[in-house]
Amino acid sequence: MITVNSDGKIMVRRCLVTLRPFRLFVLGIGFFTLCFLMTSLGGQFSARRLGDSPFTVHTEVIGALESRVVLRKMSDLLELMVKRMDTMVHLENGSELRRGDEEHAVDRFPPGAKLMEKIQAIAQNVSDIAVKVDQILRNSVLHSKVSEGQRDQCEVPNDPKYPDCSGKVEWMHARWTSDPCYAFFGVDGTECSFLIYLSEVEWFCPLMSWRNQTAVLPAPKPLPKVQAAFRSNLSHLLELIGSGKESLIFMKKRIKQLAAHWALAAQRLEAKLKGSRRDQKQILIHIGFLTEESGDVFSPRVLKGGPLGEMVQWADILAVLFVLGHNLKITVSLKELQSNLGVPPGRGSCPLTVPLPFDLIYTDYHGLQQMKQYMGLSFKKYRCRFRVIDTFGTEPAYNHEEYATLHGYRTNWGYWNFNPKQFMTMFPHTPDNSFMGFVSEELNSTEKQLIKNNKASNMAVVYGKEASIWKVRGKEKFLGILNKYMEIHGTVYYETQRPPEVPAFVKNHGLLPQQEFQQLLRKAKLFIGFGFPYEGPAPLEAIANGCIFLQSRFSPPHSSLNHEFFRGKPTSREVFSQHPYAENFIGKPHVWTVDYNNSEEFEAAIKAIMRIQVDPYLPYEYTCEGMLERIYAYIQHQVSPQSPPPPLRPSPGQSPTALAPNATHLVWPHNASQGSEAWPPMHSLQGWLAETGRTCTDTCLDRGLICEPSFFHFINTLDAFLKLNVSCDRTESEMNHLYPAFAQPGQECYLQKEPILYSCAGSNTKYRRLCPCRDFQKGQVALCQDCL
Repeated sequence: MITVNSDGKIMVRRCLVTLRPFRLFVLGIGFFTLCFLMTSLGGQFSARRLGDSPFTVHTEVIGALESRVVLRKMSDLLELMVKRMDTMVHLENGSELRRGDEEHAVDRFPPGAKLMEKIQAIAQNVSDIAVKVDQILRNSVLHSKVSEGQRDQCEVPNDPKYPDCSGKVEWMHARWTSDPCYAFFGVDGTECSFLIYLSEVEWFCPLMSWRNQTAVLPAPKPLPKVQAAFRSNLSHLLELIGSGKESLIFMKKRIKQLAAHWALAAQRLEAKLKGSRRDQKQILIHIGFLTEESGDVFSPRVLKGGPLGEMVQWADILAVLFVLGHNLKITVSLKELQSNLGVPPGRGSCPLTVPLPFDLIYTDYHGLQQMKQYMGLSFKKYRCRFRVIDTFGTEPAYNHEEYATLHGYRTNWGYWNFNPKQFMTMFPHTPDNSFMGFVSEELNSTEKQLIKNNKASNMAVVYGKEASIWKVRGKEKFLGILNKYMEIHGTVYYETQRPPEVPAFVKNHGLLPQQEFQQLLRKAKLFIGFGFPYEGPAPLEAIANGCIFLQSRFSPPHSSLNHEFFRGKPTSREVFSQHPYAENFIGKPHVWTVDYNNSEEFEAAIKAIMRIQVDPYLPYEYTCEGMLERIYAYIQHQVSPQSPPPPLRPSPGQSPTALAPNATHLVWPHNASQGSEAWPPMHSLQGWLAETGRTCTDTCLDRGLICEPSFFHFINTLDAFLKLNVSCDRTESEMNHLYPAFAQPGQECYLQKEPILYSCAGSNTKYRRLCPCRDFQKGQVALCQDCL
């Protein structure tokens, strides 16, 4: 201790003056070292408690090993600093001897020397502690070996039931440090820890006979079944959605706006089902494109005219699942997602810590990628529970990873090896996927009559809220023609001045709230599209409010081969107009498709539209009741979430189908027993042989039917070809998304080898495809006549 006198005061003052930044840094290092030793070592030695998991000891050893390495590095660092300080002190003391009266005080109390002594003491203490930690570690490992008996004598079992065990052990030897999750589960680099992990956490090795089997956590008992009940009050759903993002606010407003329609639809469906009992599902909804990690490009654009189709659809999906009475968890962040999944710490290489508590998971492609990253092996285990909201669809050729890679169908999306029905689209693009859809507000008879009475015969509204949509070549030409007959209105977003792309004769209202936009549509005669965006909800809303929709015909059709927008999307579909659904399933007088480059055709269409009057129209499948029916049927009848279906293989024997009385197609006999549990019901099946170069989708539509890929299995036989009087000189079974098919010339018949490649899409001029079709409900193409 320093005596407090005049000399002491001088010494303290001199030391403070001479403590330059580097010296302060050294003192800080010393202080930090002491704090670290007190915190880390104290935590290591106090971590063990009674009741810890069987992996706790191994985790402590790993932590202590890391602490020892850190201690040694600190000791080496301090020794290096001592040497450098010694050099600096000699140089500094030499220079200070040439100063005035303060030299003697500095000589009496050399701060550099005192500081060096303290640093040397700290370094010695660190070194001593490192030695003690090393001794404790050795004793701990020795104790662990003794307590587990055979811990160092583990051998990789040779069990034919576990053929991958030895390979997985070798992988663990090389890569177990690549993810902290392995240490979390007790892996410490020993052969025994590898085998324990691979048998008790993963399932590649048999359980070790000497292990205490109670160490393996038993699977939790399944929750008791709760009956689902329709809900009409949506207030709890609004709480589940949360807030904080413009996109979430938009979705909540939409749900509130349609709340009365959902309640009425629930009453109607409940009456139609006549009180049939159904289980309440535990459903996770993860909207991946709204997470910060995916960029969340939609939220900032909600108030600037950005595309709202995805958020419209997601809002309606949330409403449907809630109204049907299921238990929902909604996440829009990775932190919430990991918490709900039970993800172990690390980079996602290990399985989930607990069985997945959800029967179904609704997500998008962004969310799918995020879940694959964090679920590890569990992603494959629970893959049948996913339902992917996929705006434009994923065709089987792009979904099968091996096939897509070998045949040039690999894109940025797709290749998940799912059942194609797990992808759910906004419109019924291809029957290979499930049609999820969305809803438009349904009007009663009084509202419809009021709209008809207030329609302006010469008013047109342009489809497009973003200024970029107006950057269409030649728009001035066809808008000039339209302007001769109608007053043109726009709803283009702008901040400080009129968007330069909008012609002066267009009356631009700016971006309107949804209700004001609806009022504008109810006054307008015409809703006109420029060719983009593709297949959005706005044309259906316009038609439902009594507008005629005018759109451009594409020649040649747009696809991934010739248009940037579709490039990289997992579909080969050719789009012949801006809104194919409106053209094919609604058509005239509500929908007119013309060539905008043909001025005469365009002007003739405008004149014809002005002479006719149409009633507001909304397809049933886009009403609240229609969407409720569809999703109810999917949840009740599609692939069971508990286990994937057994793989289907081509049937080498007889096909249960029979030739129809008119000898044109195959039908399902009434007395057939096979397929009695199938959904859709087998009696809705018709098997048709397509013309050369035609898709199954088009072949079925030509006959007023829908292609049904789940029926492919029942006609994927040589017998089916023979019943259609097709002579097969040679028959082969291969992986090809166009099979089953008949090739001419050569009289060759081809059967499908891979079930998830069954596809209604795709054609080739070489083949006549064998196509399974079914009937459908009027206005509800997703369901057959007896599917509900």
